[in-house]
This record gives sequence, C-alpha cells and structure tokens, in this order.
Amino acid sequence: MFACIEVLVVVTAIYLFIFYRSIIKPLQVIGDGMDLLKEQDFSSRLRQVGQPEADRIVDVFNKMMEQLKNERLHLREQNHFLDLLIQASPMGVIILDLDQQVLSINPAACKMFNIKSEEDISGKHLVEIDSLLATELLLIEQYTSQTIRLSDANIYKCTHSSFINRGFHQSFYLIESLTEEVFKAEKKAYEKVIRMIAHEVNNTTAGITSTLDTLDNTFKQLEGTEDICEVLQVAIERCYSMSRFITNFADVVRIPEPQLQEHDLNSLVIAGKRFMENVCLNRNIKINMELSEVSPIIQVDSLLFEQVLLNIIKNSAESIGHNGQIYIRTTADPVRLEIADTGKGIDKETETKLFSPFFSTKPNGQGLGLIFIREVLLKHGYTFSLRTYNDGLTRFVIML
Repeated sequence: MFACIEVLVVVTAIYLFIFYRSIIKPLQVIGDGMDLLKEQDFSSRLRQVGQPEADRIVDVFNKMMEQLKNERLHLREQNHFLDLLIQASPMGVIILDLDQQVLSINPAACKMFNIKSEEDISGKHLVEIDSLLATELLLIEQYTSQTIRLSDANIYKCTHSSFINRGFHQSFYLIESLTEEVFKAEKKAYEKVIRMIAHEVNNTTAGITSTLDTLDNTFKQLEGTEDICEVLQVAIERCYSMSRFITNFADVVRIPEPQLQEHDLNSLVIAGKRFMENVCLNRNIKINMELSEVSPIIQVDSLLFEQVLLNIIKNSAESIGHNGQIYIRTTADPVRLEIADTGKGIDKETETKLFSPFFSTKPNGQGLGLIFIREVLLKHGYTFSLRTYNDGLTRFVIML
C-alpha cells in the first residue's frame, strides 16, 4: 500500500511539473509581458519556456516589443529634431493648449513680444498679454493668414492654424517678420523716385530762377515796372521753396551711419527739452520731466538722436495744438525713453500707417518726420512704438 502511495505521489509530482511547464509558466510569462507593456518598458524581452505554443507567443511578443522600441526611438528623435527646429527658427511659433492658454513659445516669438523668457507668458491667454502683436493675433481667424503692420513700424505675416493632438484640435500661430524686407523694398523705391524728382526739379528751378533773376534785374532799371518786379520776386521765392521742399525729401535718403559714442541719456533729454521749451510755451504747453535718478549711459550718435528728440517733441506739440501737457520720462532698468502728450490721439487705422513713406496726418505734411525717426532709430538698433493708450495719452516709447 505504501508503494502505491509513493507511485501516486510521484505521478502527481510529474503531472504538476508538466502542468506547470505547459500551463502555469507560459501564463506567468504572458503576465510578465503584460506588466512590461503596462510600464511601457520596451527594452526588456521575454525568455522562451520550452513549450512550442508558448514560445511562439514569446517570439511574437519580443518582435512586437522591438518594433515598439524602434518606433518610440524614431518618434523621440523626430520630436527632438522638431523641438530644435522650432527653437532655432527665425519664425515665431506659439502653441496654445486646449484652454487657449500659451503652452509653448520659441525664442523668436519671445523677441517679437519683447519678453525675456517663455515663463513670462506661459499659461496666459493672449488677451492677458500686454502686446500690440498679441492683440492682432486674436483678430486672425483660424486657418487663415494675415499681414499686419503695427504702430512700432514692425510688419508680420501671421498664420493661425491647428494640429491634432490626442484627438483634439490644438491651436498654434506662426509669425514671420517682414519688417526688414519691406523696409528695404520701400527705401529702394522711394530713393529712386526722390532722386529722379530732385534731379528734374532742381535742374528746372535753377534754369527758371536764373531767367527770372535776369528779368528782375532788367525790369528794375525801367520805370513803372514795380508790379512786374514784385511778381517776379514771388515766382523766384516759389522756385526756392520748391527746391527746399524737394531737398527735404533727399535728406531722408542721405541719413548718415551713426557715429556711436557714450552719452548720458538724461543730459540729451534735458538739452532737447530746453531747445523746444520756447515753442511749447508759446502754445501754453508744459513739458514735465521725470528722469531716472541714475542716468543711463547709452551708445548713440548725439547729433542724430537730438534731432529725433526734437521731431518727437515737435509732433507732440502739434498734436496738442494749444493748452496741454508733454511728459518726458527715462528709466534705467530697462533703459527706456518715453515721451507722452495729451494731444488728440491716434486712431486704430492711422496707427498702421504712421511709419509708411510720405504718410502724414497734417494738411501740409510731407510724411518725412516719422520716416526720419524710424530710420535713425533702426540704424541704432533701438525698438520703439507709438500709440494712444486707454488713459488718453499718446506715448512714443524708445527701448535703448
């Protein structure tokens, strides 16, 4: 009887061993595979168990894991390359999350928004960002492109689109700066026109003026020709005025390259204020100064920059007309100059045309003052903006 029990135990052990090898161990291996998938560990592999059917499953599983590993590696490489491309791109890229908040922004876009790093606007809605560009982006419909010209003279081509992320449409903006290309094309066009007109006008007026001078001298020797001489003098003066008029246009083309030297910003501002003070007093306009305690030292061509200051203050005074205030403020961190006035302000339509060649809001304006300011500031590498704010003040802000 004991022999039978021993045989039964041995048979049971053999059966359990066979059951373990054929059923339990394959199931454990499959369970281990499921755990690897759950943990997304695509680098590990399953060992064969010596059971043909189970080993086939193990082989298929290992091949699947190898393919998943390669696809994940390829996807990571693609994403890394895309991240590097976006970060290095001269085109601004802004990606919004599903709540329309800023999820990511590349360095080019940070520069366009005049911010130091992505953290400054990450998690914010575009409407919460104090930027002319952000305001314009909100007006662009999805899947459309639009070229916008801001009051800081910058020109951008903006595209609003979306991509599919986990089944949801996620918005993004592409912003391409066209400022330099447009300015070059504009300058090339108006330089050619101005030179041609200046050549023709100056040659013509020189000949006419010479003839009129001769006639004037002849008639002065005759009696009773005072009226004729007076008419000739008016014509001569008109010719000189026409020559001066066209010379003003030519001067814009011939702005010299700035000779940079270190200068005290507050001193330059005080000098400009003193020069324009009498003009403003005659109009009952008060100039208020709020200068930085520690005056910033800037690299600037003082002659060109002083002319810019005079033009800005003159424009402010003309915008006010009579009885108003001009506020001049400097700051050291960041280095900035702000000239504000209580004039009639600038509407939205006018903002986009301010720095366009020959555009002027004045009845007899030539549209040269802001072009001169733009060219000088750009030659210095300064950024600037001109617009009317909600408090009613029109501010010309220069970031030096």
